[in-house]
Amino acid sequence: MQSNLHQRFPLQKGSGLLKTILVVIAILVRFSVSYAEDRVAGHWEGKINTPIQPLIIKVDLSIKDNNWSGTIDIPTQGAKGLPLSNIHIKETDNKINVKFVIRGVLGTPTFDGHLHDDTITGKFTQGGVTLDFTLSRNTISDPARPQEPKPPFPYKIEEVAFKNGTVNLAGTLTLPEGSGPFPAVLLISGSGLQDRDQTLFGHKPFWVIADYLNRSGIAVLRVDDPGIGKSTPYPKPPTTADFATDVEAGVDFLKKDDRIGSIGLIGHSEGGAIATIVASRSDDVRFVVLMAAPGVLGAELLRKQNERIFDAMGIVEDRKQTLLTLLDQLFTTLASDMTDDKLRQQVGEIVRKQFEANGIPIDQQDETQVQAAVEQVLNPWMRYFLAFNPQPILKKVKVPVLALNGELDVQVDAEQNLTGIATALEQGGNRNVTIHRLPKHNHLFQRATTGLVNEYAAIEETISPEVLSLIRDWILPVTQ
Repeated sequence: MQSNLHQRFPLQKGSGLLKTILVVIAILVRFSVSYAEDRVAGHWEGKINTPIQPLIIKVDLSIKDNNWSGTIDIPTQGAKGLPLSNIHIKETDNKINVKFVIRGVLGTPTFDGHLHDDTITGKFTQGGVTLDFTLSRNTISDPARPQEPKPPFPYKIEEVAFKNGTVNLAGTLTLPEGSGPFPAVLLISGSGLQDRDQTLFGHKPFWVIADYLNRSGIAVLRVDDPGIGKSTPYPKPPTTADFATDVEAGVDFLKKDDRIGSIGLIGHSEGGAIATIVASRSDDVRFVVLMAAPGVLGAELLRKQNERIFDAMGIVEDRKQTLLTLLDQLFTTLASDMTDDKLRQQVGEIVRKQFEANGIPIDQQDETQVQAAVEQVLNPWMRYFLAFNPQPILKKVKVPVLALNGELDVQVDAEQNLTGIATALEQGGNRNVTIHRLPKHNHLFQRATTGLVNEYAAIEETISPEVLSLIRDWILPVTQ
């Protein structure tokens, strides 16, 4: 029997029933979208299960005018507020699929999971590697930082500023109570923009060092790097040589203070290279502390750095050798005298092969990411550092030197660089040299397990008490 529904309720334009049906559908659709939005929008915390240890992540997702946006923090890698893209929230079969990508990062790191009982679980992929991840509304407490100084402080704290040419430098000078003169140190940070506390992975090593030395009668000047904090940037990309002139300006600033006696330098990583440059040409520097400082050619240091990281990560031998060979090709190319266009082309080809060796086929590589890597390699700082040889500079350093390195340091290998430092200083005739190679210490001089970067934030200790006492007990006698 044929239905006469259409005769009884004709669905003509303007009919009340059609309007009712459309309104109901619209409400249902809107309810469904809002339900997914409400469940997914907001703050999430969780982890990616890497083979070494869980990688803590913090994700924020929001929607406005049907457009999703978001950011991710990866505290153990020092990453904060990385933008997300390709955010897709879709409800199917009573499941809410959540998918997003970290924008502009090599290997297209992608999260693809489902929401169930206020927990998002799924797969994280990057460069051919797939790992499980979990996110929930529960807050993951940041590791404690028990060494971070707390008031009251038994020393004077002064905000200071001085200039190096067009660059305005700002920092903190802390002095023991009394009139002085006090021995003083200027702290020099490693590569990358860092503030006066050398804030890294939630740690503030320079503040911890300053506090410790101040309590022992030593004044400390710590300064924001140019372009961060209250220090202004260079008009063009700077190199290690430029940073050395910043330190010389800091030494001149300290010289003018009647409360300051002997002036020394404490340099960490690249900061150690800067300290040796300044000490080699300044009669005002009376002692130097080198913490994980370069002792060999920059290209040799970076090759060993990559080799140690590959070993610590458990990368198989064939892939490791492929990557090291490509690194050698890169260094050789950068040292050549080819034209800029040819150089850029050659570096691009090597970068693509590196991506391929890391599991990203050439036809799947993002050209924007390739070019970003090329620019990073070709920046003036990198090219200067690769060609930087500290040996002839160290031979000119005649003041007392304390050189420290951790055996677990995968960034500045202890054996390679302490040997280079000791040999150069000896060849230069410096007999006032103290060397300490510290077992179970990493690049930040924390007591560690693997030495890998992803341990830095997870370790509560900011800097080993053994290292702090070594520095203090060495400085006090050489400044008497």
